[in-house]
Amino acid sequence: MAEIHVHTIPVRWGDFDRYGHITNSAYIELAQEARLAFAEKFFFSQGHEFVVFVRRLEVDYLRPILPNTTQVTVETQVSNVGSTSFTTRQEIKDGQGNTCCVVDCVQVTVDTATTSPREITKKEIGILSQAAES
Repeated sequence: MAEIHVHTIPVRWGDFDRYGHITNSAYIELAQEARLAFAEKFFFSQGHEFVVFVRRLEVDYLRPILPNTTQVTVETQVSNVGSTSFTTRQEIKDGQGNTCCVVDCVQVTVDTATTSPREITKKEIGILSQAAES
């Protein structure tokens, strides 16, 4: 079973719309913040620069997060590793632990000199595989 990276994020007043729930775009921002925390833990804190480009997002909104919520929990795990890209699956949960949104994100590794996709290195595969295993 894959290791799950858990990141807690306080919700902000601006995350809510006039109907009293978190806006659809705020879910994407929350997922992005959690992916950055994931990268910090597995790459940046280890001194490894890892530049990626989000290629594709698939977002499934399951239930609203209501204004009585002060923070959300985002669980991130690596679900697939390819030659130039990898996929993370994220569950955004409300204060009661209900899964409110699922985000699948395909990220492509990028060569900073050319801004083109590049092969994921053996070291990076090892890091992503470690993140994908318990």
